[in-house]
Amino acid sequence: MKYNLIDNALFIKNRKNFIAQMKSNSLAVFNSNDMYPISADSTMPFEQHRDIFYLSGVDQEESILVLFPGCPKEKHREILFLKETNEHIAVWEGEKLTKDAALKTSGIKTVYWLQDMEKILFEIMTQCDTVYINTNEHYRAAVETETREDRFTKWLKDKYPAHSVAKSNPILQRLRSVKDQIELDLIQQACDITEKGFRRVLNFVNPGVWEYEIEAEFMHEFLRSRSKKFAYTPIVASGNNANVLHYIENNQQCKTGDLILMDVGAEYANYSSDMTRTIPVSGKFTERQKDVYNAVNRVKDEATKLLVPGAIWEDYHTEVGKLMTSELLGLGLLDKADVQNENPDLPAYKKYFMHGTSHHMGLDTHDYGILTEPMQANMVFTVEPGIYIPDEGFGIRLEDNVVIQAQGEPFNLMKNIPIAIEEIEDLMN
Repeated sequence: MKYNLIDNALFIKNRKNFIAQMKSNSLAVFNSNDMYPISADSTMPFEQHRDIFYLSGVDQEESILVLFPGCPKEKHREILFLKETNEHIAVWEGEKLTKDAALKTSGIKTVYWLQDMEKILFEIMTQCDTVYINTNEHYRAAVETETREDRFTKWLKDKYPAHSVAKSNPILQRLRSVKDQIELDLIQQACDITEKGFRRVLNFVNPGVWEYEIEAEFMHEFLRSRSKKFAYTPIVASGNNANVLHYIENNQQCKTGDLILMDVGAEYANYSSDMTRTIPVSGKFTERQKDVYNAVNRVKDEATKLLVPGAIWEDYHTEVGKLMTSELLGLGLLDKADVQNENPDLPAYKKYFMHGTSHHMGLDTHDYGILTEPMQANMVFTVEPGIYIPDEGFGIRLEDNVVIQAQGEPFNLMKNIPIAIEEIEDLMN
């Protein structure tokens, strides 16, 4: 791993919080992700399943975590099963977790090699009534691939059909959405790495540069700052490309007078950052670009203030829509008749601002969180309004990551990333 070892107090606390929500005499199982093949002997870079990472800190393939708080045998109340390591594996693949290293990483004392899993699991399954399986119930999930977790669940239910089944995901949705201070520090580190990349790009952009060259500048800075990759596929969209919300080709040349919308974030220790900034290719905004930019920034600032404990996600977006409508009227993009005659299910502002303003963020860029439940302190949200004007050849989106506070306005994890027009123009020139 490129990142520094995380304090295992985080994972010990996370397991304690999860166990407190389990039914009596129950057991929960969590699997690592697969190594996904490309073709021949090639595989995609390994990405750990965020749930087993959240509960153990183990960032390695072919790992299984078992939690059985009511187990009669105390040493089996928390178990890690790991792929056995040896000198041959260390030479060919790199060092894997030893039992001692796994203890240091996770705080779990009982570690077995994976080859012993079925034998140990049979013993403890005879001692429990309910087994928690781990399903993906995120509101954006549309997974067609059968995962390692899915295969394990099929095997488990077939082998032990008399056990009751419960779901881990509703518990994890609630726990993972509220961040520990250690997690907030890791997200801050990811945001700080993103800041370094953005400042590098401000000194790099000139007319004639290609979008993929900007992407490369970000990646250079991320890697040298201990991030392994982008937190998500980066968007570097110049000119009218910015009006394609998920533009990821990043293969066009940046022209004099155009704006570049950059939706880019570094990961750190599997935690995400998610930044959007829009800058002028030539280093100076036009007056029209300034007017639209400042309107977007005002909506972002006012929307941020609405992220408070007790707020409901749907109501929040309704209020942001009112803010955006006011700004679009001021810019002459809407008139009063547009608003008076709008369809309540498709408000007039949606013509220029068609996506949501905020989503949970953390171990996933679109992190766990139940949108029908009130917001809480220490939840992390993006704030990302935008105005997209294909007829004028540009789109502007601005995005920060903020932490809801028990009292007062949210804390902006990206407060040091330049956003004011004057600062951006000064740095570019």
